Amino acid sequence: MTMILPALPVVHNLPQIKTCKPTSNYTFTGIPVVDLSDHTHPNKNIIVNACKEFGFFKVINHGISMNFLTTLEQEIVNFFKLPQQEKDKWGSPNPFGYGNKNIGHNGDVGWLEYLLFSTNPQLLSQNSKSIIPGIQESLWILVNEYVTAVKNMACEVLEMIADELHLEARDKLSKLIRDEKSDSCFRLNNYPPCPDQLQETSNGSSLIGFGEHTDPQILSVLRSNEVSGFQICLKDGAWVSIPPDPTSFFLNVGDSLQVMTNGRFKSVKHRVLAADNLKSRVSMIYFGGPPLTEKITPLSSVMEEGEESLYKEYTWSDYKNCAYMTKLSDNRLENFLK
Repeated sequence: MTMILPALPVVHNLPQIKTCKPTSNYTFTGIPVVDLSDHTHPNKNIIVNACKEFGFFKVINHGISMNFLTTLEQEIVNFFKLPQQEKDKWGSPNPFGYGNKNIGHNGDVGWLEYLLFSTNPQLLSQNSKSIIPGIQESLWILVNEYVTAVKNMACEVLEMIADELHLEARDKLSKLIRDEKSDSCFRLNNYPPCPDQLQETSNGSSLIGFGEHTDPQILSVLRSNEVSGFQICLKDGAWVSIPPDPTSFFLNVGDSLQVMTNGRFKSVKHRVLAADNLKSRVSMIYFGGPPLTEKITPLSSVMEEGEESLYKEYTWSDYKNCAYMTKLSDNRLENFLK
């Protein structure tokens, strides 16, 4: 268990940090659990049903060493514990690098700091460290190893989905992420405890660490430490807290997979509430995306006879550009509905 006592992000522009109505203390325990060591039909069916009902599920027996995860987390902790003036030398992200409170370029802010990496093989090479100068060699090595492991996990899940949906090729979805031109990325988030000055401005509401949004990519793989704060939105609009589990991973359906299944799978809306205890919440997310030129459209093998596409055809580059021009909470897919 890791205790983080970092140099807190600079507290300024306090009114910019948004709040939301307090949610109940109810912790949602109904999230489907997928045993990744089980490739039987019933387990694959659990994945598909979870993608339809929640757009979200938990993965256990994933084969990634806890010792490795602990080592990586400690390296992340070491970076975020650096003095703020040191970290500021590596921001602002453009789009990769270190960021503090500002999320994107459209006014979204949250109580967090982060590192954003590209997972393009060329950009993850040693020579690319000029993108985020000063990052420790040990962290780069661990990030490379981690990204490889979670990318393989995402691809394994996508191939299990392909089996269950009876797609014409088992790698129909996974090959988009395995492609050497896959436009995927990796994010490290640190949500420090809120200082009293910030809590006093919230008037009893919950402070936002990362505002509500869906992920635009195909599939996202999330892991966090033992600190709570992550929430998803259910079909009825209720926000529920997901209990953290550092030994497991959580997978999110992204907008692109929703489109490719013609709306059968649901891109899950989620958010993070700021930590209100003495520990920081540390999370790491791999976003598996297709190549920029890939056309995103419902798969014919998923469609029933006579079924019409709900979405216009677009390239991943088109959608990514749209995402950059919108706020976090905007429904980007509305722009691509027929």
